[in-house]
Amino acid sequence: MDTFTAGRDFVRREARLVENRLFATVFEDADPQGVVEALRGYQNADGGFGHGLEPDKLVPDSLSLDVEVAFSTLLASGARDDEMVRRAVDWLAATATADGAVSLCSPAIEGYPRAEHVSEWTYQPSVNPTAGLVGRLYKLGFEHPWREHAGAWCAAQLAEALPEDAHGLHESLEFLEHTDDVDLDRIREWLPKLQHFRADAADPAYGVTPLHLAPTPDSVWRPLFDDAQIEAHLDRLIADQQPDGGWAITWEPPSQAATLAYRGILTVGALSTLKAYGRL
Repeated sequence: MDTFTAGRDFVRREARLVENRLFATVFEDADPQGVVEALRGYQNADGGFGHGLEPDKLVPDSLSLDVEVAFSTLLASGARDDEMVRRAVDWLAATATADGAVSLCSPAIEGYPRAEHVSEWTYQPSVNPTAGLVGRLYKLGFEHPWREHAGAWCAAQLAEALPEDAHGLHESLEFLEHTDDVDLDRIREWLPKLQHFRADAADPAYGVTPLHLAPTPDSVWRPLFDDAQIEAHLDRLIADQQPDGGWAITWEPPSQAATLAYRGILTVGALSTLKAYGRL
């Protein structure tokens, strides 16, 4: 069975409704409104998103991390719902610091199943996820006072120093591509200093790869990597497909359901990256 068909069958068999609707939109020309409707079940009365939309913490309360996943899902599908986004950004503004910064999670996670790595460090307001949220709002074309306020804080933070962790840099690049500060040389020199950056496709360790930073050939950050490096990571992505058709995860989510949910997310993401690079 070929890569695409095996991945499609895994999504149909094991993934959540929201990933199935996203797959159908990206690969089968389904109406993107189906993605919006699937996301509605994760949006709370306060406007934020929760209910384990990001499945490493199965928390009903609204969290910035789940808002980010909602925005990413809208972007991946091409769907737009300004009222859904406005309510979410209003929630971000209401929960942000005076500077506009937000944290990934809150102490609400402590009463619910969660992965071991989702702990107190996620309560600290940071460019991860603030910069990523602001960047996604630019991609969505959605204007809001919080976007400008938080963006100014992110710009000041990143002018002073780049994050030392690859996840934080990934979030920062989402923001920087919408500013006048697209400094490829600065980023290229910083990459070897990052924690959790997996530059070598042969490295079996967990990490952020060049394909995360440049998920499409026309990405602003694609010139950070040479053709051989990108091709090697695409080869590795194909090789990492499991016998059941899905892609595996390299950490321990809080439950079997969360594991399957994350595998569904990764599988749709892997197929989307392979499609973008012409490898399906």
